[in-house]
Amino acid sequence: MFGTARSALLKSRLRICSVVLPSAVLQRPRNVSTTSFDPTIRQFLVKLAEHQPCFAMKSSDVSILHEPRLFYQTLLSMIRRAKHRLFISSLYIGSEDIELIDAIHAALRTNPSLHVYMHLDLNRSTRPGPDSTARILLPLLQEHPDRVHVYLFRSPKLKGIMARLVPPRFNEGWGTWHPKVYGADDSVMISGANLNTSYFSNRQDRYLQFSEQPGLAQYCFAFLQAASTFSYSLLPSSAPTEDYALSWPDASTHPHRIEAKAQQALTTFQKAQQLAHPVPFVPSTGAEPPQEKGDDDVFIFPIIQAGQFDIREEERCLDMLFRELDTQRWPRAPSTSTCGGPLVDLTSGYFALYEPYQRAMIGSNLTCRILAASPKANGFYGSKGVSGRIPEAYTLFERRFIKAVRAAGREWPPGSSDAYNGIQLNEWQRQGWTYHAKGIWVRPTPSATPILTLFGSTNLNSRSANLDTELSFVLATTSPLLRQRLAEEVDELRAHAHPWRGESDSEDRRVRLGTRALVGIVGGML
Repeated sequence: MFGTARSALLKSRLRICSVVLPSAVLQRPRNVSTTSFDPTIRQFLVKLAEHQPCFAMKSSDVSILHEPRLFYQTLLSMIRRAKHRLFISSLYIGSEDIELIDAIHAALRTNPSLHVYMHLDLNRSTRPGPDSTARILLPLLQEHPDRVHVYLFRSPKLKGIMARLVPPRFNEGWGTWHPKVYGADDSVMISGANLNTSYFSNRQDRYLQFSEQPGLAQYCFAFLQAASTFSYSLLPSSAPTEDYALSWPDASTHPHRIEAKAQQALTTFQKAQQLAHPVPFVPSTGAEPPQEKGDDDVFIFPIIQAGQFDIREEERCLDMLFRELDTQRWPRAPSTSTCGGPLVDLTSGYFALYEPYQRAMIGSNLTCRILAASPKANGFYGSKGVSGRIPEAYTLFERRFIKAVRAAGREWPPGSSDAYNGIQLNEWQRQGWTYHAKGIWVRPTPSATPILTLFGSTNLNSRSANLDTELSFVLATTSPLLRQRLAEEVDELRAHAHPWRGESDSEDRRVRLGTRALVGIVGGML
């Protein structure tokens, strides 16, 4: 049975690889003058285009959702409408999500040509117990063995004797599969949300949907297929004592030694995509015609970060962004402290800003607003055992960050209502909710609407940079309507922003000595 499954998987991958480049070439957009973009990001986009593939589209095909319930309803709708392929990438699928699994069952029964592809994290999906993701997916695999393909990625950071000693749940600390991609046919939704009941009800994240975009959808699908070459396949077990089996696709590579194989697969994939999807920018001639109503006005650049495989596109991207924004030396307003240049909004549900990003931000002359999760909005708040200390750890990270900001003389004065040439830290709190949103927005001035956003799976911390495998995207737009919707997205998140209280003596801000020791040992894993 395993041999048949492997043969089917290989044939499927060969079919996919054979169509990626030809289909992409047929979808080349019209050339766009660089003068179409705001000067704030013009040079950054030109430089970014030298490294990343680019997908152009119309702003009318982009939707920004604000609520978890809308995310869930949209996801179910996409599943129910899927005709040919459904592709899902997430950390895991929760045991309570019966409606989601039932919707996939129904779609497969309704559409005989539909194939379902899932890419999840192995350690998170195979936790002991009857409610693991692997066991939840078994009925799908048993009923549709030729049309349901489940791949489980295992981080190679944990190997040798440690792989035997570290218990389940804690083994995720050495890295996970983290991209959040939800696609159906030629439409795709990018988020930071996993597939669990809380993410559908009261766990705030970001959700961007791209309708009828064959180029972008194929990119995401092919990315997952590239990753499947260094991931396990989940299969029903033929042994009566076991529920499922894990099949490794490459007999010549040990599953704990995949670094070189993964690096080659992802690097080759991204280079092929860049050739297939060249950026549509042309240099300014000084006499460009005005942009027409039907022209593409949204440009998407996929960014892969997999530090354990020495793939660091996100780091290169953000280094270029901060350098370009800072070197423009925007004039200040008449007041020597009030901001007269670009405004950067940054948020993360796990705010422990990666050191190079922190240096770039603090060392710049930029105005930055940061939104972090309050301890009660942290998903680990109230957890038992060691994980219950995680909110404390993030309070410690925030204190260290603010200390560095103050040492550089870059703090945005607390209580100031005007945009100040400095850095402001706020915390997100909403009764009964947790916070998981992440990303960056750039405005040319504090009173303008955003012209660029970074979105996807990255938490912008050391773990995202070095341990997890991430897929994020840079979106740049010339559309006033989409810029307004991006502003509304920021405003919706900041509606629950409060002044940072990390220095208070309240119980939920206490950082115990044991937590400090824990951060000293495993800080890069948080």
